[in-house]
Amino acid sequence: MYKIIWVLLLSPLMGLAQQENTGSYKKRVLESTEVDILSSYYEQTGNNASVTGGIGTEKLTDVAPSIVVSIPLNDDDALTVDAGISTYTSASSSNLNPFDLTKSGSGVSGASGTSGVGGGDDDGFGDDNNNGGYSGVIGSPWLASSGASRQDTWGGITVAYAHSSDDRNQIWNANASFATEYDYTSFGFGGGITKLFNEKNTEVSVKGSVFLDTWLPRYPTELDSYLEAGNNLNSGFFNGVDILDSNGNVTDKNGPNTWRPIDGFSLISDKKRNSFALLVSFSQILGKNTQMSVFADVVNQQGWLSNPMQRVYFADVPNYFIGNPASISYYTSSQNTDAFMLADDIERLPDNRMKFPVGFRLNHYFNEVLTVRTYYRYYFDDWGLQSHTASVELPIKITQNFTLYPSYRYYTQNQIDYFAPFDTNLSTEQYYTSDFDLSAYDAHQVGFGISYTDIFTKFRTWHFGLKSIDLKYNNYQRSTGLKANYFGLGFKFVMD
Repeated sequence: MYKIIWVLLLSPLMGLAQQENTGSYKKRVLESTEVDILSSYYEQTGNNASVTGGIGTEKLTDVAPSIVVSIPLNDDDALTVDAGISTYTSASSSNLNPFDLTKSGSGVSGASGTSGVGGGDDDGFGDDNNNGGYSGVIGSPWLASSGASRQDTWGGITVAYAHSSDDRNQIWNANASFATEYDYTSFGFGGGITKLFNEKNTEVSVKGSVFLDTWLPRYPTELDSYLEAGNNLNSGFFNGVDILDSNGNVTDKNGPNTWRPIDGFSLISDKKRNSFALLVSFSQILGKNTQMSVFADVVNQQGWLSNPMQRVYFADVPNYFIGNPASISYYTSSQNTDAFMLADDIERLPDNRMKFPVGFRLNHYFNEVLTVRTYYRYYFDDWGLQSHTASVELPIKITQNFTLYPSYRYYTQNQIDYFAPFDTNLSTEQYYTSDFDLSAYDAHQVGFGISYTDIFTKFRTWHFGLKSIDLKYNNYQRSTGLKANYFGLGFKFVMD
């Protein structure tokens, strides 16, 4: 997100900065106030939810409107304010507390109120699976619960300032940002300098950023309740709730052969996550039609780098469940609608991570109709992850006002050293995760966009003229089965 903000800020400035001064006249870095109104819709499906230990629904929808205002302060300085929100509904996150449903002979109801799900065999909880006689607390990794974590709103704002020298051969910038959501807050700041040489055919940039983030941790219900009840399985949430073994037998909650989280489970002590990044880039115009650039980042993250919402299950520890014993035998199937496996622990990862991405861009202008933009990035870190990204975009100008943007992106990565799928990590390991974002996979993204540009801003509303409209669509598919669609719409206005 933050790199996008830098691009939005610097692209108009860099283009204007390459214009020479003529006599006593100095070209302004930004002629007038510009306003970008952006919105997007994102949806995904998948079957490897990390909140439920690497299996379960990943269905998610997200709506994200934002506004970016760029203001010229004088001939040399510009201020940009980027504010936005992102409202999502996540079936996976809802299962932080999957136990908010109970099964009764007449239907399904919430543990603290009516869920609104009707009774009968078509509700997904009836005799379809020969379990119509079960009554008690249920949950499933394959169904969204009605817990508070099922939806949230992220909100953030970034303020950036850029100053250009009189000869437009040097630009320095600074920014500050703040963002917050259900279980996380973030404060960031950074700055950089850009130098142009060789009659502005060569450009070198150095940028740095710092993010000081804090978890407001939320834990899986069974682990949180275990601590609240003082490790007493006959108190609090567990009072009157049967704990079943893998054969569906009710266990003795006072005996040794019942569920207990690994090492009694402990809350996270370091709630900070700090990130420090340094980016160096070099750009060169190779000819009147070709430009290339290379870049390298160094990123260091410190603090709690795991997600406390994400469950982990161990292969060398017996499995225990809450819900319908008849559903345990096909627990990993989406047919399971009323049994839930109790977590052994939460995801735990090292408290330090070094990241090293390096990349290359090559853009070539063939003619007034076709341009080719290519990109490649190689990434590696000290958690054992390596990845390759390659993409191509083909802007095709079909009229004076309309441009098409077909694109393709390929991504591949191996798994980190600490990843294992559902119920295959070992309790003897120091670090473990079943987050499939950290697994090995390939991904393909096909995109299409169309842009309308009116350089004369003929359409006007109030004191603003419409400069451009952009519409984008991306289809994304992973080899793990995750699929996603993205729709974006943007309007740029220029003040008179």
